[in-house]
Amino acid sequence: MDLRMQFLSFFVITTDGEDGATGKRYKHYQTLEEDDYEDSELKKFLDGEFVRILKRKAERNPATESAPTKIGRFMVEPGYELSSNQNYNLFQRLREADTKERFVGIADELVHIYMDTSAVRGGAFIIARAKLNTYFDEPFLFLLKCDFEPKIARIADERSLISQVDNAISSRNIKSIQYPHMPEEGTLEHWELKIHQASHARYFEDFLRFVDYEKPLPVVVSEQVIDMVQQYMEDKWQDTVSTERSEEENAVELWAASEKREIQEWWPQEKVMEASAALVEQKPDLPFGFKLGGVTVKGLLSDFGLSIHLAKHNGKYVAVIEGDAFQFDKGMSPVELLQPPDLADLLQVIGTRDERADDFAFAETAAASSEDDVPW
Repeated sequence: MDLRMQFLSFFVITTDGEDGATGKRYKHYQTLEEDDYEDSELKKFLDGEFVRILKRKAERNPATESAPTKIGRFMVEPGYELSSNQNYNLFQRLREADTKERFVGIADELVHIYMDTSAVRGGAFIIARAKLNTYFDEPFLFLLKCDFEPKIARIADERSLISQVDNAISSRNIKSIQYPHMPEEGTLEHWELKIHQASHARYFEDFLRFVDYEKPLPVVVSEQVIDMVQQYMEDKWQDTVSTERSEEENAVELWAASEKREIQEWWPQEKVMEASAALVEQKPDLPFGFKLGGVTVKGLLSDFGLSIHLAKHNGKYVAVIEGDAFQFDKGMSPVELLQPPDLADLLQVIGTRDERADDFAFAETAAASSEDDVPW
């Protein structure tokens, strides 16, 4: 990528106990322009990181709340323009600063805002503006935070072996913000930024108070499923008020609020397939998993009704998974030697688990007795 640096401001933050500091403080060390940056050690340290930041993918709805890379969106009141957002305005002023002095002044404002967050750590705070000449004539902003690394040492001479390094930083766990977001190469989304923080601490995202982050995918899917159930209830009961309706609504609320949910047996297969298809249409690779007894099954929601089937037989729940071939993990087991019986034969033993457990225990005892009778 042809990334050309325009300005880069380097700040150092110290907190209680670091470098003799009391409380929290920060200091502007230097601001580099393009020629200064090209000749600096920072170029070797950061050039690869800028490329990684730009290429790092982020799901609009991440798989978990603690996903390291997220997409943030500037919040505005309904009917207002993007320019009404304070964080956006600060970023725009940095992108439009026409002199080094103006860039430093605005960067200082941003670091000052960051210092007001509750869990600031010592380290280097870097604010950079660069152009990606491959695609765009407008600049990107990069905010980078490198925390101080504890217990870092360099190899010294033969007698002392190592010497301590104070205030060391590493590119290993850099937290970063990129604005604007580039969903794919050649396109920009000015309403969005991309944030990355390797740790689970959220203090680096929290200082932008007027940026919202998309909900995790499981939350979005859950909300849509609950909406489907509520719509089903409205269609079923319409304007009817009855004890049965109240009981059913209470059951829905309890189910929706439970973390460990059981199968409810409310809808027929066709209704479930219809609802699943609506979700899969939005996201084809939507994950789907459940636990039956002590066995965990994971697949895709699109597999339900095609290769993953749920049923009841002899009073027991059954999961049937169909496919062309089995594949086993490392660590052999006798199961790999099985000649699978016909499913119709297997159905006859489903629901007889207690009887089979007794037979297995008897066989185990008999095997142990035969071992006691060996001639040696």
